[in-house]
Amino acid sequence: MSNAVSALQGKVAAGEVTIREAGLRGMITLRGDLSDRKLKAICTKLTGVNFPAQGQAKSEGEKGLCWMSPDEMLMLLPYAEVPEALTQINNAMAGTHYLAENVSDARAMFFVEGEFCREVIAKLAPVDLHPDTFKPGDFRRTRLGQIAAAFWMRDEDTFEVICFRSVAAYAFDLLAASAKAGRVGHF
Repeated sequence: MSNAVSALQGKVAAGEVTIREAGLRGMITLRGDLSDRKLKAICTKLTGVNFPAQGQAKSEGEKGLCWMSPDEMLMLLPYAEVPEALTQINNAMAGTHYLAENVSDARAMFFVEGEFCREVIAKLAPVDLHPDTFKPGDFRRTRLGQIAAAFWMRDEDTFEVICFRSVAAYAFDLLAASAKAGRVGHF
């Protein structure tokens, strides 16, 4: 059996804004009725965070919940906890229409950290990232350059970005180039 490794094995581009691959992260796509009390309860039980509203992400440490669509939640967990979490989801949701899948090895996650992290993302995504419009906890599914991606602000100086593992190197290089180009002074 092979050992699990992250897409870029913790690659870092340090500078005024640091781009850092998050390493192995557990991710479960959970589809179903997001107003269902059982679904909300198992999500909050496993992550320890409140259930997010539409267009929001809630996270604490390696655990979190991201609103992906009207019937989809992305659950973030430590990588090793995913198999047990899937068992608990299946038990809690028995008799309910839902889908829970481990997508940990199909995704890559990055941190964009630093004072002008907002500008690094704004140069790449067709999203209004003005501080009055996009605040910590806000979440978007969109694109970065030519790839599908999702991101949220963890705090004023940190974004988390998720993309498909197959385009992880492109995403990292794109984020690093945007950070290296420096501030544009827009915000």
